[in-house]
Amino acid sequence: MASIKTYSRADGGLTYSIIWRSGGSRTGDWQRESFDDEASAKRFRDLVNGHGQQWPPGWVKGKGFVTADEPPLPDAERFPVFAHAYVDLLTDISEHTRINYTRFIDNHMIPWFGELSVSDRGAKLGRDHVSRWIRDLQNGIPGPGHPVGTKRRPYAPKTIANLHGLLFSILQSAVTADPALRDANPCAHTRLPKGNDTEDDEVFLEPEEYAVLRQHVRADAVDIVDALVSTGLRWGEVTALQPRDFTFVSKRPTLRVQRAWKRRGEGGGTFLGSPKTKKSRRTLVLTPEQVQLFQRRCLGKQPTDLLFTAPEGGAWHSGVFFAHRWKPALDAANTAGLTKRPRIHDLRHTHASWLIAGKVPLPVIQARLGHESITTTVDRYGHLLESSDDEVVAAVKWAMGAAEPQRALSEAA
Repeated sequence: MASIKTYSRADGGLTYSIIWRSGGSRTGDWQRESFDDEASAKRFRDLVNGHGQQWPPGWVKGKGFVTADEPPLPDAERFPVFAHAYVDLLTDISEHTRINYTRFIDNHMIPWFGELSVSDRGAKLGRDHVSRWIRDLQNGIPGPGHPVGTKRRPYAPKTIANLHGLLFSILQSAVTADPALRDANPCAHTRLPKGNDTEDDEVFLEPEEYAVLRQHVRADAVDIVDALVSTGLRWGEVTALQPRDFTFVSKRPTLRVQRAWKRRGEGGGTFLGSPKTKKSRRTLVLTPEQVQLFQRRCLGKQPTDLLFTAPEGGAWHSGVFFAHRWKPALDAANTAGLTKRPRIHDLRHTHASWLIAGKVPLPVIQARLGHESITTTVDRYGHLLESSDDEVVAAVKWAMGAAEPQRALSEAA
């Protein structure tokens, strides 16, 4: 692997030399290129490593990239331009997601790939670049394009997988472009970091644990917390509820989820829009206790008023609710003996765990939570099904027991 050695010059400055063996073999000739600044040296080092310990194509020692026989690389094939254009043209995402993707590219990709090409021409973005990028994200190491002194935190495997998925899609569009810009996707077959099996990102509260937490929630937030845990709705769905979403005068009172809070574009702020996915637009049956809660919240309100509002009026802001209602309740509950520290979203997971404990079938849970796919439900909550082992054993014993008389007759014959 190419490495950087720092040398002091007579004028007091520093020279950064990249040293490597040609081809990466032990017998390869030593190669060297020098730079006056560390950032350029790191970029060149990564180019050498990305091209199998060879001089980058088009690079002339002491001069840089010289492409007399090849036209300059079009801006459209440079990673920053290509990646941003890819996100700008996506048609199946919200504006909030588009902004997030753009930030991911700017903050977590361009510092590594800003000088590289998505095509087969120029300084090509290769598999080694992707592997080194993943390693840096995992270890909190800045990229070659970060300013000197930049500090970064290590990223969790799930975050790295999400970023890798976006990068894969960007580069795959270069493979499938017409005409294709490159032959293969360097993200293919990448080995991603695995999560720690002992980690438990989701917190499930037992009913008794929730009761401890509830005792320490401020009176003006108890209803919204009860609504979250008893329905499994997302924060953005519960806080968007309106009286017109309920049917109380019916044999089966119901709640219809038909809107949620969404984030705006560059201007910031939120607005009421459609739920997260098509399956998120759903109808939930209500218990008598839930009917009492929601009827109480509907009293005196117009059909399009918000059911849950902050003390000063208007919608609850998630950050304000966390800081002034949720965190104080957690602190007090932990002092009182609660050993877990759930997020607000963990009330949704808790709701699902209670349904599973009650032997509710997974497809029903999928519909109630608004999951687009049953796979999501199984992946997230399948491990909780162990509590059904006794029922499985009993069912098999019952079925096999019916066959015993026939087996005995067969053996006797």
